[in-house]
Amino acid sequence: MDIKQFTYFSVIAKSSSLSEASQILGVSQPSLSQIVQRMENELNVTLVVRSPRGISLTEEGEVLLRHAHRICREFERCMGSMKDLASAAAGQVSFGMPPSVTMVLATPLVETVRLELSDVQLKVIEAISGYFVPWLEEGIVDVAMLYHTDGIEHLETRHILDEQLYFCSAPDAWPFDFTPENGVAFKQLENVDMVLPSIGFRKTIQNYEREFGVKLNVVQEMDALRQLIELVTRGSAYGIFTASAVNTFYNRGELIRAPIIDPLLVLPVYLVWPKDGKKTRACRAVEELTLEIIRELVDRGFWEAKLI
Repeated sequence: MDIKQFTYFSVIAKSSSLSEASQILGVSQPSLSQIVQRMENELNVTLVVRSPRGISLTEEGEVLLRHAHRICREFERCMGSMKDLASAAAGQVSFGMPPSVTMVLATPLVETVRLELSDVQLKVIEAISGYFVPWLEEGIVDVAMLYHTDGIEHLETRHILDEQLYFCSAPDAWPFDFTPENGVAFKQLENVDMVLPSIGFRKTIQNYEREFGVKLNVVQEMDALRQLIELVTRGSAYGIFTASAVNTFYNRGELIRAPIIDPLLVLPVYLVWPKDGKKTRACRAVEELTLEIIRELVDRGFWEAKLI
């Protein structure tokens, strides 16, 4: 079998009939039938079931399809790498960012890429960081920022910075008999209703809970940062966020924040990318630019964090 057969098979699998696949590929239907038959003969399995309603894949066909997708992606990466070595930084780079990172980094990065890397098309994908591991594995994103490295030894990681975590409350719903300036002990948060994400930096908080014997009273989980912050500003519950995530609301007086102490809670931020395959020149250029911008944002106080 060759790469063209895998490509044809991927299209056939997505089509309702060989006739439709024939039109998409510009290959005659008899030729497609022969290609499928040759593949079945070589593998000694049945890949496709034909019926009056169209075609469907057998279990063996589904397995082959998963391999075909992976092989075609690797072939495209190979071709892209070869072209990349002979050219300047160009092409698309998909960058996965958690919402709190997007708030502070996305705009200056997009603007700078447009100015300094005119042949690079930067695609910023915002999601809770827990979603990015499978997306990195599947090639949906080229590089991403994550909050932990547990279970991702198969990916390359670089520790970029640490962000302090804050306990946040609506101004008229502060639950303690002391002011927030001096901070809140982690243990004291057991007595208030908390809203937290179910993935992403929640894993970091759970690690702190186990280490220091704290059991937070989480009344609501929601993997939507802006909605979590809104619940806190409305006084419905309390939250734990980084300064970058809540700065806009804090500056407008819509919430108050207190550093979490005893222990000091810190959220590490990692730059992560696949180990297999060489990063494209465009991806390397975006990564270098990202690190420069992060350093400038931290130095100028726009991103409250400690550079690693």
